[in-house]
Amino acid sequence: MNYIEKTPLEKWIGNKIGRNALDLSRESLEAYQLEAFQRTLDYAKNNSAFYRSLLHDIDPKDCRTLESISKLPFINASDIRNHGNRMICVKQGDIQRIVTLDTSGTTGAPKRIFYTRADQELTIDFFHHGMATFTEPGDKVLVLLPGKTPGSIGDLLQIGLARMGVEAIVYGIVDDREAVIDIICNKQINGIVGIPQQIFALAGSDRSETVKLAKSLKFVLLSTDYVSPAISQTIHESWGCEVYEHYGMTEMGLGGGVFCKALKGYHLREADLFFEIIDPETGRPVPDGEFGEVVFSTLTRTGMPLIRYRTGDISRFLTSPCSCGTLLKTMDCVRHRLTACVTLESGLILTMPMLEDLVFSVEDILDFDAELTSAEDGLLTLEPKEKECLIISINTKDALKNSIAKIQLKIAASFLKSLVISDKLKIIIKQQGYKEPDIKAIRKRNLLDSRNRTGDRKE
Repeated sequence: MNYIEKTPLEKWIGNKIGRNALDLSRESLEAYQLEAFQRTLDYAKNNSAFYRSLLHDIDPKDCRTLESISKLPFINASDIRNHGNRMICVKQGDIQRIVTLDTSGTTGAPKRIFYTRADQELTIDFFHHGMATFTEPGDKVLVLLPGKTPGSIGDLLQIGLARMGVEAIVYGIVDDREAVIDIICNKQINGIVGIPQQIFALAGSDRSETVKLAKSLKFVLLSTDYVSPAISQTIHESWGCEVYEHYGMTEMGLGGGVFCKALKGYHLREADLFFEIIDPETGRPVPDGEFGEVVFSTLTRTGMPLIRYRTGDISRFLTSPCSCGTLLKTMDCVRHRLTACVTLESGLILTMPMLEDLVFSVEDILDFDAELTSAEDGLLTLEPKEKECLIISINTKDALKNSIAKIQLKIAASFLKSLVISDKLKIIIKQQGYKEPDIKAIRKRNLLDSRNRTGDRKE
């Protein structure tokens, strides 16, 4: 059995809470979390108009165990949109950065997250030690994330990497495939951090530079979105490097957890964040090992603390110890978001990540779209028992544009292995016609639900 290095987050967290390697235990970490949570409750009630109202009948001292936290109220995205300014616990002049999040599909005020300089330092510190999992002094890392604005994710990552003697080249969102590949080859880049869909488009290209990339590239870190195992596999096979994943969101302060070298799940930032997994219907905690909605509370943030924030992400705590030997919790890869799934008439839940896993497991597919329709749409004539139909439009590599039949068979075989599909859903595979993927688009695929939708349809 190969030795797997322990995540550097454990030593970092131990130092943050005043425990050395021999003195740190699960019990001492949880005792720290409870005390930090009580301090956060007290701080938020005393300094925020929003929390003063929400927690008016809550005494922080009554939270005597971590389990008792489950009795406190949740907050969610609509609370931030509607009451974000009232959540702030410092003077306006102490706010260093304000991030306005995309509110497409929602109404009302935009969602804004406020950070002090100290809050951003916490993120830099996490990036510094989390990236030490797969980087070392002297490495060159290409950051394909926004970084021009001070305090942006690329900017903070560059600062964190510099502290460990690593040069970060912040390119930003990929807008020119050839330019990025030239940087990787000519500057002998050792690692890449970027958005899954964009890295997949880079790695999936038929380009002679692939051989050159494999000479210097040691790792890829995928961040900002769900990562399909098929996407990770394609990148690994194309470039011959390890593929790690990061879990985080702006509300968390950008960083939440990161893979260790075991590549089995996220080790969490437990000195700064307290995580829970709850039943999204009842709000009650679920046992470790069961899937539910991820909820987190900030433990060290001063500008805009978040207490029991519902993320909408579905995951679970893994019950088996990580093979790296850490005592930190390991959270499974996020399966999907509550808002990004559809329930079929059979009762089965279908998500875009499920489709990505199935479709991208077929070689030579560059991109796809998916639409769920019903017989009443008038688009298709289906057998009476088939009330629902899933149309998958695929974009394949140019060399295979005339081999759609073979690809259809491969996808059909992939679906037959899935417990989701079987014979309860009619599947139609359509060829989009080859087109170069638009790497400039940060494209999050959505499963279009057109069942019983009226109006004209475009083919």
